[in-house]
Amino acid sequence: MKKLDRHGYLFIAPFWIVFLIFSIYPVALTFYYSFTNYTGAEGEQLVGLANYTRLLGDTYFIEAFFNTLKIWGLNFILQIGGALLLALLFSDLQLKLKGLAFFRATFYLPNLITISSVALLFGILLDWQHGSLNMMLMKIGIISEPINWLTQPVTAQISVSLILTWMWLGHSFIVVMAGVSGISKDYFEAALIDGATRWQIFSRITLPLLKPILLYIMITSLIGGLQLFDLPMLITDGVGAPDGALNTMVLYLYNQAFKYNNYGYAAAVAYGLFAITLVFSIIVFKGMFRKERSPKGA
Repeated sequence: MKKLDRHGYLFIAPFWIVFLIFSIYPVALTFYYSFTNYTGAEGEQLVGLANYTRLLGDTYFIEAFFNTLKIWGLNFILQIGGALLLALLFSDLQLKLKGLAFFRATFYLPNLITISSVALLFGILLDWQHGSLNMMLMKIGIISEPINWLTQPVTAQISVSLILTWMWLGHSFIVVMAGVSGISKDYFEAALIDGATRWQIFSRITLPLLKPILLYIMITSLIGGLQLFDLPMLITDGVGAPDGALNTMVLYLYNQAFKYNNYGYAAAVAYGLFAITLVFSIIVFKGMFRKERSPKGA
């Protein structure tokens, strides 16, 4: 039996070989390059913590960090707010709305579209001269002249946030609705019998019991938001226009590595991004599940 047990290592060997070559090795090599001045050519030299010191004082990286945070923040507020509102409506025992399966599928459809198609679609819709959005707003009299949505910093950031909300609202709605479905209806029925309002039921029963689900959504959304790259890359000139408003951290990393060939510094940016993501995730986790302090003398 012991000899036969050894055969198990043969079955798991392919996974570990692929994992070590394509996951562990690149991570370790990137960590090594973060301490060098590697530019793609041979003969890199160790520079110690110089790349990390540069990163701490890099105004462009700091600007990219706040750009990423603003785009993700607006998107997350709208996304989680919309998901909670929809879940509240469809779980209300008094409204008894029907068609949940249809709406879940409809809201989730944008998440199935490739990001390149989304960028092309909204690039056309938001076009300054011939875009459908400007034409519609001018026709109904909301604006008097076309707005160049993607060439002004504020409107460009808002536009990207709204596009991301459109894409991911359905996903968050399905996850939240799954959490609501797992809550016993006895709680809601008992609350209605006691005369609780819809807001009291939501704030005192639904929301507290959804904490684990909301934590999952927030952390996964935060990780994805801090790694925002594809949409700003495709919808603008690839360097964060206008005026660097769409220059996210990963886009900055990409340009440092593949446009300016600063691979060593780009590796340091990658680990800086990892550290930021880790810190934010810990803060969110601790904040969501902090213990309530007991009153004095208890």
